Amino acid sequence: MPEGGEYYGKNGEPRKHDPSFRGPIQNRGCTDIVCCILFIIAILGYIAVGILAWSQGDPRKVIYPTDSRGQFCGQAGTPLEKKPFLFYFNIMKCASPMVLLEFQCPTTQMCVEKCPDKFMTLIKAYAVNSDFAYYKNFCEEGVTNTMGVAEILKQRLCPAMLLPSKPFTRRCFPALGMKGGVITVGNSSTFNDGNEIRNAQDLVAGVQNATVVMEARQVVMKIFEDFTHCWYWILLGLVIAMIISLVFLILLRFLAGIMVWVMIAMLVAVIGYGIFHCYMEYAALKGEAGANVTIKDLGFQTDFTVYLQIRQTWLAFIIILAIVEVIIILLLIFLWKRILIAIALIKEASRAIGHMLCSLFYPLFTFLLLAVVIAYWGVTAVFLSTSNQPIYKIFNETNCDYSRQTCDPANYSTSPMKAQCADSKCLFAFYGGETPYHKYLIALQFYNVFLFFWCANFVLGLGQMTLAGAFASYYWAAKKPDDIPAFPVFSSLGRSLRYHTGTLAFGSLILSIIQIIRVLLEYLDHKLKGAQNKFAKFLLCCLKCCFWCLEKFVKFLNRNAYIMSAIYGKNFCTSARDAFFLLMRNVIRVAVLDKVTDFILFLGKLLIVGLLGVFSFFFFSGRVKAFQNTAPTLNYYWVPILTMVVCSYLIAHAFFSVYSMCVDTLFLCFCEDLERNDGSAARPYYMSPSLREILWKNKEEDPSEPSAQQQQQQHDEDTQLKQEAQEEDTA
Repeated sequence: MPEGGEYYGKNGEPRKHDPSFRGPIQNRGCTDIVCCILFIIAILGYIAVGILAWSQGDPRKVIYPTDSRGQFCGQAGTPLEKKPFLFYFNIMKCASPMVLLEFQCPTTQMCVEKCPDKFMTLIKAYAVNSDFAYYKNFCEEGVTNTMGVAEILKQRLCPAMLLPSKPFTRRCFPALGMKGGVITVGNSSTFNDGNEIRNAQDLVAGVQNATVVMEARQVVMKIFEDFTHCWYWILLGLVIAMIISLVFLILLRFLAGIMVWVMIAMLVAVIGYGIFHCYMEYAALKGEAGANVTIKDLGFQTDFTVYLQIRQTWLAFIIILAIVEVIIILLLIFLWKRILIAIALIKEASRAIGHMLCSLFYPLFTFLLLAVVIAYWGVTAVFLSTSNQPIYKIFNETNCDYSRQTCDPANYSTSPMKAQCADSKCLFAFYGGETPYHKYLIALQFYNVFLFFWCANFVLGLGQMTLAGAFASYYWAAKKPDDIPAFPVFSSLGRSLRYHTGTLAFGSLILSIIQIIRVLLEYLDHKLKGAQNKFAKFLLCCLKCCFWCLEKFVKFLNRNAYIMSAIYGKNFCTSARDAFFLLMRNVIRVAVLDKVTDFILFLGKLLIVGLLGVFSFFFFSGRVKAFQNTAPTLNYYWVPILTMVVCSYLIAHAFFSVYSMCVDTLFLCFCEDLERNDGSAARPYYMSPSLREILWKNKEEDPSEPSAQQQQQQHDEDTQLKQEAQEEDTA
């Protein structure tokens, strides 16, 4: 068989000329009905899970801390309304390994109006009436002045000592500090005798075990505090990012060629300025005391601004930015001809978007649907996680046969377990349950996560198919814009929901299964971090890499399958096969046009992120005097900067996704047009003159590539050879 015939055998049959074809087929039927029914059943089950969770859950368990009796601290309408903070009798026991198993500190916990602000022992406080009156605020009910210290401690009605504490997430934690390189508790604690000193030293030694955790909590608390001080500035920055993205796309509609080159030049300039600024900071630290300390010697510091005081940090920034700058410049040098071709494709996409400007606002509809999906998942997850019942267990200091067994606090004082273990107490341990609902609670959580992935991927796929159908109707219009149907975006959305819900559900189901497997692999990786089996680690790493690649391939395949389904109205498997073979028959053009265009749009996203990042840096860091009185005072000024950078990229990606989808759709239609038609009077191209120019430039770059007419002629010859061979076999 000739070489051309073998080529078609591998990559499918090319499209034949059809005079009646005029773009997205109107006379179509429902596709992938079985998967559509399965998706509807899954959604109904998801709603049932949500209703069940909402009827059983109690989100107060997340909002309010609970004391040893399972009561909520600070809940309105209860006796504890004015006691919002949770106080631990012995905070050292929270550093016990048993906490990881029980999820509860094995010490008495009570709700208080405010955390203790000074150091005090029970013995010293008992001697002074005013001090003891203050001390009783942190004791159980029933403590009187007539009771002795020994009796109070035996019945565990009061803690042995109080520590200066600060509230965090409505819980009282010791106020740790550093003095002379030694960890101290409180800022002004004084100890008057040897017993107090020894008690304090023992306590500090115990608290040192949880120092890293406490420092991490302090960092989180400071970050949360920064968000409360600058959230409105972050929202303003995100609105600016949205406006910049929209204005950029509108300008791209009218000045595509100029805007692309301006975008590339500004990106190179922004990164170049970043290198210059980092070098100036690096040079300014020369000769400064402590500036030559390495990051390794400095170690982990909760105050991240410390890293900006050493030269090695700025040197690392210079190297990273320089590498990025060199890579971009080299790509521009070697791809400048392809960039010129890609600009023409972007211009064509700009014309298509210009005839349907409402497509620019479609990401807002997608964002709204995603917000609903995320909100439903989050609320359901909270209600599921708080639908357990309070479980009480026996906690004791001495040996006891009933230790860690469940108990009933209502009658525990008269129970045989209390009689045998006199110093034991029945305390709230965690939330759980023994009913069938509680036994399958983990399965319901898994179902919640899986349906979240499925629904989110369905929403994203719906957006891709809707835009693909709209842009395909533009391309296949014989006379633009007269032959473009009215309201193409809304028409395409209606076709997608009416006929191809099953196709969208099928593609999103495959992607969701892969994503849930990746989540399970990440969970296993987290569990096996302390394992010493290198083979298991290697195997897990390979599986994570393979499923990451598989997810990327399925996303690529789904995207193109949705485009073909929007045009021809076929099911998912057929559309995916046709799209894949079409791309394989035009693999050179895929590399030349489609990916270079994606690279240019990616540079546009980086430009928007870079502009907003530079502006937010000068605003929040106080480097510009004009902003010093306006910018809020923050613990870490990088918190709003990093937040704005990440969120602005997501916003830019959402708006640029319209252009990306338009380019991909036009590209597939372009390849179909080359196979269906040859540019003659009988079979004219549907492409615009600019795209026709792209075709000839491609042929000049790759003269060995056969034309569509030559491919069709070769295919007819191969078919004739097959028929002759079959006739010979029959004879």
